[in-house]
Amino acid sequence: MIRTVPVGLGDRAYEVLIGPGLIDQAGARIAPFLKRARVAVVADETVAGLHGERLRAALAASGVEARFVVVPPGEGSKSFEGLADLSDRLLALELDRGDLVVAFGGGVVGDLTGFAAAVYKRGIDFVQIPTTLLAQVDSSVGGKTAIDTPRGKNLIGAFHQPRLVLADLDVLDSLPDREMRCGYAEVIKYGLLGDFAFFEWLEANGPAVLAREPGPLSHAVARSVEMKAEIVAEDEREAGRRALLNLGHTFGHALEAEMGFGDGLLHGEAVGLGMAMAFRFSARQAICPGQDAERAERAIAAAGLPVRMSQARTAPFAAGVLIGHMIQDKKAEDGRITLILARSLGQAFVAKTVDTAPLRDFLIEEGALP
Repeated sequence: MIRTVPVGLGDRAYEVLIGPGLIDQAGARIAPFLKRARVAVVADETVAGLHGERLRAALAASGVEARFVVVPPGEGSKSFEGLADLSDRLLALELDRGDLVVAFGGGVVGDLTGFAAAVYKRGIDFVQIPTTLLAQVDSSVGGKTAIDTPRGKNLIGAFHQPRLVLADLDVLDSLPDREMRCGYAEVIKYGLLGDFAFFEWLEANGPAVLAREPGPLSHAVARSVEMKAEIVAEDEREAGRRALLNLGHTFGHALEAEMGFGDGLLHGEAVGLGMAMAFRFSARQAICPGQDAERAERAIAAAGLPVRMSQARTAPFAAGVLIGHMIQDKKAEDGRITLILARSLGQAFVAKTVDTAPLRDFLIEEGALP
């Protein structure tokens, strides 16, 4: 069964299709958007090896030629160097503004390809075919594209909406368990920020989602995409409600930056840890009941995600350094930190201009160095 979730953005509206076998339908699904029968496909080495020929065959079946551009796997590709290399290779294919690029991979490939598409000859269309759970439920939807810098994650980017998203659930069968857990962090985020009933459903069905059982997995992906699509349609450029989607991200991005965006702490793991910290900080500030923070932490930990900084790195982080990263966050204003906090399970809110003094105390209480 294929589920269709519309993203309502007027003349830039598009659909997210969710279900099995969508890569095999890619040619027929993408062909209506093409002015000439060819596409550039950007994939990392892992995805190209696992699924590249399947996509190539599906495109060829509709008479579409696929020219693959393969990039190194990992967050390191989301850099100025990675962007320059990809842009040059797309230019070498002599794509014009009527052509289309396919982002075929996880969040790194989607972010990098989307940003390259946004700036290539001042904008070229692209399609997302996300191959990780995290990308399917979060980064492939909403048009946020970016690269990282040594000063922080996703600080250089653009809003550039795809023409179509094909979330093929079959590809998740080859996804490592650690990557499934990372994606699940973004799934549970939707329950924690705005849908308590979904959070309760995940408490009961999370193991089935992580085990890739078709029914629970399809529901988890579809409900996550529905929530994101609704928020994006209301606030495309994160002027208001869309900031809620960053629950856990300000803490998480700071930890990622301090660890060099490496494999020691993957993005989904950082988000899971960051959400647990956001709920504990909310409880410490008497905004959220302590039992809700404990319940959120249990649900995150039950998925095998870290909930304490000591689980991310044995050496302590420095509170001042983490705060420095948070001040560089895109949501910060006038040197003041914005955090997504919670009043209860399923009720997150945007807290602007958070005072650094209680935040520093909290981080020290969490195990950071003064």
